[in-house]
Amino acid sequence: MNLSRRALVVGAVVAAFDCSRREGGSAGSPAASSTPARSEPSVTGDAGPGGPADGSRLLEWSFAGNERAVAVVPTWGSPGGHFPTVVALHGRGEALKSPADGAMGWPRDYELVRAMRRLRAPPLAKADFEGLIDDPGLAAVNAELLTRPFRGIVALCPYLPDIDIHSPSRQAALEAYGRFVIEVLLARGRNETPALAAAASTGIDGVSLGGAVALHVGLSNPLAFGAVGAIQPAIRVEDAAFWAERALAARRQNPALQLRLLTSEDDHFREAVTRTSQSWRAAGITHDFKIAAGPHDYVFNRGPGSIELLRWHDAVLQRA
Repeated sequence: MNLSRRALVVGAVVAAFDCSRREGGSAGSPAASSTPARSEPSVTGDAGPGGPADGSRLLEWSFAGNERAVAVVPTWGSPGGHFPTVVALHGRGEALKSPADGAMGWPRDYELVRAMRRLRAPPLAKADFEGLIDDPGLAAVNAELLTRPFRGIVALCPYLPDIDIHSPSRQAALEAYGRFVIEVLLARGRNETPALAAAASTGIDGVSLGGAVALHVGLSNPLAFGAVGAIQPAIRVEDAAFWAERALAARRQNPALQLRLLTSEDDHFREAVTRTSQSWRAAGITHDFKIAAGPHDYVFNRGPGSIELLRWHDAVLQRA
């Protein structure tokens, strides 16, 4: 994409975002938790204490209109080696921050950097899940990591504004954001990181507000992705049939599209996510579904959230 075309795309995104903010819409998900943010890792160089062999480096990107993103890039692998990519969308708490701080949601506030480093050096401990896992569950995860080691993912973490996903006017903002993700963010990721370019090697996921937006963007653009996931997505019980229609349409265009819904025992949206999974199964839409331990809060994102995001996309996205 040339620079003038990129500026036009991002300009449209920013305009849509500003419109969403002026309307004062809520994302339908809780605002930021009172849990304090962790200290910020460096955005240049290696972020892992074990050095380049098992760490990651963070690239901070700016775009036209003050939009921001952070890329979490593995520092291991053979020269010239490439990794699948996941676009990771943060929750509403980060949408209410500045673009620079919001883009650090997954890398910093949700401990994605730590999760990537620890997945490279199993066995995992309960502390890696912030205590939100029992002994049998931990043993199962470590057994899986022995038989299928974590190989690595490039995580692109853009700022997501506070789009009101239940507003009648939401469609323009969601479409603009989808164009930004596909035409601008992924294009830059493939140019500046060892990210595989194939759609089958590209996923989109998110938590809470980000989970709902990931479903909208991913299911609206099924030929651009190989996997669409949602973690504790801020969706409604009454929209289960709507999500079934969207998933069916996406699968018609891309029968190989991988789908996953993840909620937790004390998630505010557990019933809505469970109903949506049930509607998918009733419609014959194969997908992964899991109810993990924990609340809808930062402690979940820092534990099961980051680990589950990385492990699932590492397993389902193609590497060739």
